[in-house]
Amino acid sequence: MKKVGILAGREKTFPDALIKNINERGQGDVFADFIKLGGIRHDAPPQYDVVIDRISHEVPFYRATLKRMALEGTVIINNPFWWSADDKFFNYSLARKLGVAVPKTVLLPQKDYMTGITSESLRNLEFPLDWQGVADYVGFPSFLKPFDGGGWKNVSKVNSLDELLKEYNQTGTLCMTLQEGIDFDQFVRCYCVGQEEVMIMAYDPRKPYLSGEQYIHNPDYLAPELADRVRRDVRTLCTALGYDLNTVEFAIKDGIPYAIDFMNPAPDAELASVGEFYHNWITTKVTDLVFKRLSQPRETPRYRWDSLLSPEPTRTAAVASQLEQQSRTIQPTAPSPEPIKNSDAKAATVAWQTATETPSSAKPTARKQGKTPSSGSKTT
Repeated sequence: MKKVGILAGREKTFPDALIKNINERGQGDVFADFIKLGGIRHDAPPQYDVVIDRISHEVPFYRATLKRMALEGTVIINNPFWWSADDKFFNYSLARKLGVAVPKTVLLPQKDYMTGITSESLRNLEFPLDWQGVADYVGFPSFLKPFDGGGWKNVSKVNSLDELLKEYNQTGTLCMTLQEGIDFDQFVRCYCVGQEEVMIMAYDPRKPYLSGEQYIHNPDYLAPELADRVRRDVRTLCTALGYDLNTVEFAIKDGIPYAIDFMNPAPDAELASVGEFYHNWITTKVTDLVFKRLSQPRETPRYRWDSLLSPEPTRTAAVASQLEQQSRTIQPTAPSPEPIKNSDAKAATVAWQTATETPSSAKPTARKQGKTPSSGSKTT
């Protein structure tokens, strides 16, 4: 009998529906249940063939456990190694190289740092930061948001340089990005399962998060040609990132779909939030994926980061001839020793300060609470 484990947090309807679907389809040959974890031995044998991960991004113990399971050959949805390495700023840069439209985005140095980081630690930082240049490139309105966050946490809409500096000064140790706000005509959120199955969902980001009012069932929301482009972009991004379960959000302006968020490897699937139609669709497609993975032969696990990228880097195994190798070899000659000279130059140090020169005693240290933008433009 093959076993499927579900690792979940507070959500209820989606994990329960998955377990029910898998067990009904498995007919005793495949069994699904919630994983129970205690102290994990480094040499423990595998307990599950497939694990669906919905919460390890919030719990380091879970993430470390999933990596250990992957080492033993368990298929993890989504891959915990790549998920651990990923961030949204990298994703924007990757999307541009893949030909997917993205808003203008700038990565910003942190406002504050952990204890032990001094001015000497930050000697490579530019000071003062060219805030005006950043603002001129991105424009307003724009969104200040963590480079690796989600769920609308610590997101602020800013309409001027003064607002940007004020919000930035409250971000503490979070590493933030500033992203162009797209004044969208249409907005969609797209499920992608197995890097192939795509469901385009009309979505209203102006409604409260997890309110049940954001998702709109409208199969004809996008014109056919635009829908084809969106599906193509979704598959391109999820295949490149290697996510088997993800959502991709597009703010559409003048017929151009701008991908503004596509690092959602544990996407919302609760019945009360996404509605019955989308809840049933995602439950069925993830169940299909589980049985597909169970039917595939297990490959020897690979853990080098380059093996997690898709497509794989081109490799060559050619070896130069011995004569050619000799011609390329340079024998170094030892230089004559010189006396060591004392230098009067002082070590360069750069202290990171904010553009507003906030006194260190007044710098906030607590993380800022999440905000929800109040108008039509949106990034997450």
